[in-house]
Parts: sequence; C-alpha cells; structure tokens
Amino acid sequence: MTTETLTAAPEEVRDDLHGRYLTFYIGDTLYGIELMHVIEIISVQPTTRVPGLPPYIKGLINLRGKVVPVIDIRLKFHQEERPYDDKTCIIVVTIDDMNVGLIADAVAEVADIDQSLTSPPPELGTADGERYLRSVAKVGDRVILNIDIQRFFRSDLG
Repeated sequence: MTTETLTAAPEEVRDDLHGRYLTFYIGDTLYGIELMHVIEIISVQPTTRVPGLPPYIKGLINLRGKVVPVIDIRLKFHQEERPYDDKTCIIVVTIDDMNVGLIADAVAEVADIDQSLTSPPPELGTADGERYLRSVAKVGDRVILNIDIQRFFRSDLG
C-alpha cells in the first residue's frame, strides 16, 4: 500500500467511489448501493433474534466483536421469503456511523454508473421498494435500481 493511499483524506476516498455501486440481486431484480457505504460482504451467519421487531429484521450478529443488526432486503420489500443458499450473502454497510447487514440473494458486481445514465425513479404508487430508490440506471441491457440508503433505514434506525 502506498503512502498516498494511507493518507488519503475522506473526501478523496469519497470522490474515488463516486458513481460506483455494488450491485446485487433480489429475485431477478438488480439493485445497487453506493460503494462508499459498503464495508464488506460476508456469508450468511446465524442471527440472534430480538423479540418484537418486524420480521424483516432477522436479528443481530457478532462481527469481530461488534454487534450488527441484519435486515433481509427481500422481506423489507414485502417479497416472499426463500431459503438461503450458497449465493445468499450479507452486505455490511455503514449508515450514520453504524454498521448494518443487508441480506441479498446474490452479489453481482461493482458497476461504474455515469450520472448521465441515471434518472429519478418513476412514481408508480406506494410500493415500498419504489420509495427507497434514489435513481434508476440503464447500463447496457440492464436496469439497476439504486437504493437510497438513508431512506431505506429511516424507519428502522430513527
């Protein structure tokens, strides 16, 4: 690792990650989260269930000494639950200085998405998935629904 990398200011790191998204699948739909929020991707782990929480909050995990809540994106979007398989993973993100795990069906890739390829999400009604979207991007023949991480967690972490 170079000295430049070690001493890079947070603003420089954010600039390097601007327009880069980790893409993942929920069913056949491709979603994206800004890479600047992503800490790591881990395999699904047993969770400690917390009574009284919504079913989409699967519980807590111990991640190297830190307690991390885990949310199943599929369930938060009111989609049918499905058994986890070898592609199911937890995307650990940071929001307001807190780490949270997001269970996704599968991770796709890191995509560079130019702002010119994005548009605001259409207003189709009151679907939960729609209100959590920041933008919709068309990259090649794929459509990527980019999640607004602040809105996604607003009701859970407020």
